[in-house]
Amino acid sequence: MFQEVGTQAIVNIISHFIFIIFTWRALQSLRVDQLIKKHKVAEARLLMVFLTITIGSTVSHFFIDLMQWFQQLGYLF
Repeated sequence: MFQEVGTQAIVNIISHFIFIIFTWRALQSLRVDQLIKKHKVAEARLLMVFLTITIGSTVSHFFIDLMQWFQQLGYLF
């Protein structure tokens, strides 16, 4: 029982990191430098980090939930 919980925790952590990395790479393709005011580079970078974590975590939660729902479908039969 506890081993399953530990395994699920590792899968969740890895999933979050993977989707955060994918999101970071995707956001790097945007031209946000045109939207940044002068002398506000640090704030813009912080905003990009927060956006990356928010979007990546949300997508990761979706896929983790989807995996759990598919596993639970086995209980129907």
